[in-house]
Amino acid sequence: MAAIEIKKIMSFVPKLLEIPHRRMWVTYDEEADVLYVNFKKPSRADDAELTEDGIIVRYEKGEVVGITVLNASKRKER
Repeated sequence: MAAIEIKKIMSFVPKLLEIPHRRMWVTYDEEADVLYVNFKKPSRADDAELTEDGIIVRYEKGEVVGITVLNASKRKER
């Protein structure tokens, strides 16, 4: 079982390394089906933008500090 999980995780490591942020905290709320990705802790967003595809981009003083992915489990890689 552990080998399967490691294989899944390793499959997205190259994508993670493409992200310009070097620190990330990820939390998934299964009940709400929302994935939270934070690039700064603590982050105190003072602005946010909802994209057409249901992603909330959170800003602090103009800098992206996190994203919130709505309906996360229904998304497929394009």
